[in-house]
Amino acid sequence: MATIALVDDDENILTSVSMAFETEGHTVKTFEDGAAALEFINATPPDLVVSDIKMPTMDGMELLRRIRQNSALPLIFLTSKDEEIDEVLGLTMGADDYVKKPFSQRLLMERVKSLLRRAQADEIPTPEDEKKILKRGNLTLDPLRHACLWKEKPVVLTVTEFLILQSLAMRPGFVKSRDQLMDAAYDDQVYVDDRTIDSHIKRVRKKFRGVDNEFDAIETLYGVGYKYKED
Repeated sequence: MATIALVDDDENILTSVSMAFETEGHTVKTFEDGAAALEFINATPPDLVVSDIKMPTMDGMELLRRIRQNSALPLIFLTSKDEEIDEVLGLTMGADDYVKKPFSQRLLMERVKSLLRRAQADEIPTPEDEKKILKRGNLTLDPLRHACLWKEKPVVLTVTEFLILQSLAMRPGFVKSRDQLMDAAYDDQVYVDDRTIDSHIKRVRKKFRGVDNEFDAIETLYGVGYKYKED
């Protein structure tokens, strides 16, 4: 079971959602603003963060920005219907997923289960685990350790970004449609649109260009999808 940081300035949401998580066996820490949550996250990192965007003191975007400075901690945003721009911005900044308000608790539970499942890794590596390390030219992906290297330099990816890149790198030169990338990064019961995948790809490129401004290994085929170009 996981420790979840739940951040929202709506007391009703904090109460009802935390009860739902606790019923599933999770430990929940609740916060009414991003500043209080960040202090806890830095001191005792949880397994996952579920955060509203619009909050006083420190909003969800700033909380995400601070977290992403040194961590790939899984994060799901709660957004209102009229916050489509915030959804795109949040994904571009590195959020793993988002759920629109008003939401069913069942949907949120499924998203959380999916993300925790994707983030989970065995603690003790075996010889078989070592064989799972993927090397493609300058790229090295280690799924067990959730580690990514480009030209031997680390690139910090979220769980979703890692799975999308892994799907592309497994078959260099082959085009993956957005639907195929959705299947690789999300469980079947989780619906995301094309814009979500595009936002994740944009974020991955930006991260790699942070360590190599000539990075161009992910190619866009407009109207079709994406492919990985091995050097």
